[in-house]
Amino acid sequence: MDAPSRFARRLGLRYPLIQAPMAGVQDHRLTIAACQAGLLGSLPAAMLGCEQLSSQLQAMRAATDAPFNVNFFCHLQEEPSPEQQMRWQQALSPYYAEFDISMAAATAAAARAPTRAPFNAQYAELLTGFRPAVVSFHFGLPAPELLANVKASGAYVLGSATTVAEAQWLAHHGADAVIAQGLEAGGHRGHFLSDDLALQQSTFTLLPQILAAIDLPVIAAGGIVDGKGIAKALALGASGVQMGTAFLCCHEATTSPLHRAALHSSRGEHTALTNLFSGRPARGIRNRLMRELGPLSDLAPCFPYASGALALLRSVAESRGDSGFSPLWAGQDLSGCRELPLRELVAEWIKEAGLV
Repeated sequence: MDAPSRFARRLGLRYPLIQAPMAGVQDHRLTIAACQAGLLGSLPAAMLGCEQLSSQLQAMRAATDAPFNVNFFCHLQEEPSPEQQMRWQQALSPYYAEFDISMAAATAAAARAPTRAPFNAQYAELLTGFRPAVVSFHFGLPAPELLANVKASGAYVLGSATTVAEAQWLAHHGADAVIAQGLEAGGHRGHFLSDDLALQQSTFTLLPQILAAIDLPVIAAGGIVDGKGIAKALALGASGVQMGTAFLCCHEATTSPLHRAALHSSRGEHTALTNLFSGRPARGIRNRLMRELGPLSDLAPCFPYASGALALLRSVAESRGDSGFSPLWAGQDLSGCRELPLRELVAEWIKEAGLV
């Protein structure tokens, strides 16, 4: 049995494909659609409190008995100093003035903005009641005792690596499989051993190096948007393929109209890594904020606090049809973004990849 078949059988999937977790542009409905199409559907939990996550997991359980993945962040929670926060707000102050937003209102909105909590004991306890088949982590792995709790529930653990060193670290610290996240991928870079972006490589450069370095299943991720890309990754030895950007315009995604418009416009041809929206590098479509303040800037507070000062500015701008201050997460290749039901899109990929 080949590696993709073993991986799919191990997780109870029809196809060795994973729908990438994408906070902000999906909820349980996209996850369910992916599961029903024979993929591993993923639910992003990083921006959900335990009550919200429990509600979405209950909806998942009511809709399907297929295996699914719940994804968490594992960042170190460091608060920026008041001086850092003030410098960031001062950098944004010309935009506040342009949109008639007072500094006091922006500060109050920042305090109410949702946070991104790292995986913790409360999340671990919640998972024991739902026992998802797969739990995945971004920015490394949780503390050993928390990871042990996850694995004790029977969950298969995925971790994201952006370098060979990170893949080896994940293999040594308890991951069951490694996602090789290439530089083309949309959303947050998963790096955790080094912040040096010069170390980041493209998917099809990184994949064979990780395959040669570890003895675990490796999932290719980044810039794969169709059946041809799937076939190429599997031919190189990947056990599976994770895809995210190609799902952004599916009917089941919650991607906003402004985000969808950017994906379909010529603007979508230009993406960049930026830390302006969260404090960590993430790939998105270039917009006004990225052009004028970045895309990378030392002014942005550490993750995840950069987003708070932008909350009201983003909301007011979006209400006027302006996405210049919104995180338009997307990978480098947007050619796969189509307004279709997920099942139809996947059926085309499966046929093209020869996985029928």
